Amino acid sequence: MDAGIEQFAPWLALWDLIPEGEPLLMPHTGSRLLPVRRGDTAAMLKLAASEDERRGGQIMAWWDGEGAAPVLARRDEALLMLRAAGRTLTDVVLGGDDRAATATACEVLAALHRPRPDPPQTRPLAHLFSALLESGEARLDGARSTARHLLEGQAELRLLHGDMHHGNVLDFGPRGWLAIDPWGVAGERAYDYANLFRNPRVEDICPERFGARLAQISALANLEPARLQSWAYAHAGLSAAWDIQDGALMEAERSFALISLLEGRA
Repeated sequence: MDAGIEQFAPWLALWDLIPEGEPLLMPHTGSRLLPVRRGDTAAMLKLAASEDERRGGQIMAWWDGEGAAPVLARRDEALLMLRAAGRTLTDVVLGGDDRAATATACEVLAALHRPRPDPPQTRPLAHLFSALLESGEARLDGARSTARHLLEGQAELRLLHGDMHHGNVLDFGPRGWLAIDPWGVAGERAYDYANLFRNPRVEDICPERFGARLAQISALANLEPARLQSWAYAHAGLSAAWDIQDGALMEAERSFALISLLEGRA
C-alpha cells in the first residue's frame, strides 16, 4: 500500500472503501482527506488531527445531512462523508454571480441553524474571539470594543458552524449546496454570517459590494443591518488578530483594509 494511504488503512478495511485519489493535507488544521468509494457512493474519508476537528465531525453527524454534507460513518478520529461534485461558492463568486452565492450561503445557514434536539457540547463563541480580546494592537481597539459589547449581549443563540466562508459550501449535485468543516461554537446566529463579508477574497470587498451583501443578508436572514455590520466589524478584527498571531502580516493588512471600510460606514 502507498505510504501516503497507509494511515487510512484501518478505516478502508473497516468500511470497505476503495481509494480514488491521493491523500490531501488540510493546511490550517493538519487533518487528512482521502477520496474513496464505498460501493456506488463517492465519499471523502477525513482523519481529524485535533479535538476541535473531531467535534466538527460530531456536529456534522448531528446535522444529519440538513444543510451539511451527509455523514456515512464516524468513529474516533475518522469521518466518512458524501463527496461533493466539485464546485464551491468561491467559484460562483469568481464567476461573477455574487448575489447567487450570498443567497445560497444564507439558505445553508438557515438549515444549519434550525433548532434540533440534543445539540453536542461545544465551546462558547467568546472562546473563538480570544486572539482579538487579548491583542494589544492599537488599530484593533474599535473592533475589540465592539466584540466585547456583542459577546456580552448575545441573542438568538444557536450551535454555529463557526467558519462559514465560501470555500466551505460545496455543490453536492442533486442534494444541492451543503456545508463542510464546522468549527462548532455556541453563540449568536448573526456571527455565522459575518465571515461572508470578507470572503472569498477580502481585497475584492469594496463599499458597494459590502453594502449590497449587507442588504441582501439582512433581508434573507431576518437580521438587523446595524448589528450584522457590527459582527462583520468584530470578525474583521478577529481575522486581523489571527493574522498577526500567525505572522501573516500581508493578510493582516487586507483585514485592516476591511476594518477601515467598516469604520468609515459607522
